Amino acid sequence: MILAIDTATQYASLALYSADGLYAEETWYADRNHTVEIMPRIAHILKLAKLKVADLTALAVSLGPGSFTGLRIGLAIAKGIALPHKLPVVGIPTLEVMVYPLRTHARGWPIWAVIEAGRGRILAGCYDLVESHWQCVVEPYLTNFEELAEKITKPSLCVGEIDEEASQILQDNNPQNRIQVVSPANRLRRAGYLAEIAAQRLKEKVHQDSKSLVPIYPASP
Repeated sequence: MILAIDTATQYASLALYSADGLYAEETWYADRNHTVEIMPRIAHILKLAKLKVADLTALAVSLGPGSFTGLRIGLAIAKGIALPHKLPVVGIPTLEVMVYPLRTHARGWPIWAVIEAGRGRILAGCYDLVESHWQCVVEPYLTNFEELAEKITKPSLCVGEIDEEASQILQDNNPQNRIQVVSPANRLRRAGYLAEIAAQRLKEKVHQDSKSLVPIYPASP
């Protein structure tokens, strides 16, 4: 049973996942309350699934980019649970989790993933098919919605933390209508997808020692 923890931004998400499927999941707007909310909610989600920490076989955690504090809280909690129980921890980039559920519906279009970075800025990165495999082709960088709209020069999907105002900005600044912003429910970052990616990495024996995991922060522009 994998416990997935995502505290990368003001939206937080938890999930319990096994080969049999998704046992429980919760996603909510945590604002800046991760420190006080995450552990009680982990206890609650385990109780809902009638499980204990001893039933876990691995943890998955969102590595970033994202909030400096949020990322550190999520990683600290994951390590704090994993180390005494000698469990593997799989770290997954935040934007990869957002892109993951859209891969089969993208019609070959690139997928741009966006998270808020404060003060009118966003972090944006792009995933695209490269030799039949989805890969990050534009590493996350700081920008704003107006600049992102101008940068997108071919039909693309946009997913992530995009409210209605931001969606309108993307449309207004890309008159060729190359941008399709996915629906609000499909924009939501979910720990169930984080867990599913982690399960695949564990099956392929691709995971790091938990002590070596560190958050991913974007390079300065």
